[in-house]
Amino acid sequence: MDALRRKIVLLTVVMVSFSLLSGCTSYKKKYTALNVEHQNLKGLYDNCKGTLDSSTNEKQELATKVAEGEQTIEELKKQVAERNQTPGEASGFGDYQVDLNAAEGTITVTLPETILFDSGKATLKSAAKGDLGHIGSVLNEKYSGRTIDVIGHTDTDPIKKSNWKDNWQLSAERSLSVVRQLNSDGIPDSRLRAIGCGSGRPVAPNTNASGKARNRRVEIVVHMK
Repeated sequence: MDALRRKIVLLTVVMVSFSLLSGCTSYKKKYTALNVEHQNLKGLYDNCKGTLDSSTNEKQELATKVAEGEQTIEELKKQVAERNQTPGEASGFGDYQVDLNAAEGTITVTLPETILFDSGKATLKSAAKGDLGHIGSVLNEKYSGRTIDVIGHTDTDPIKKSNWKDNWQLSAERSLSVVRQLNSDGIPDSRLRAIGCGSGRPVAPNTNASGKARNRRVEIVVHMK
């Protein structure tokens, strides 16, 4: 009888021990799974926080850049008013036609067709490369890091005796020629954009020769915002 009791007690102890061991194993698995999930969530949180911090910093940098650009234009306009300088002289572009637009945050250099191209052509004149070289050096020295749009414009006369399909194509090809030259003068691709407007943005009536001549132009627009 005592022997039987001992066997029952022993069996009970074994069963309890096995149950406890099974329970420990189960809790260990649950702990491991929860820990993995915790680490994943922590990693996700850290990534989100890093992205948010980066966005905040970028926003602050952009705001600073915009403020600096606006201040630069206001200072240039002040020089024009107080020192009797032309916008070209104040901005560093010299004798070229320059417009300072504080509201838009832009400095626009306008080059007439006669400086850059022969009539109906999109290949730069040899002398034009010197003009663009000077403009490129000013862009690099005084306006480093700013985005630059090169915008081609034409008059409303239809294309005749050329390979261009229309004025859109001519204006775009002229813009690209100027962009490529500025790029070769050291302005990186990331700062340059080529735009062709055709005859869609005239600055003078296309009803006479002088108005048409004014409309045939390339604008180099420096974005200060």
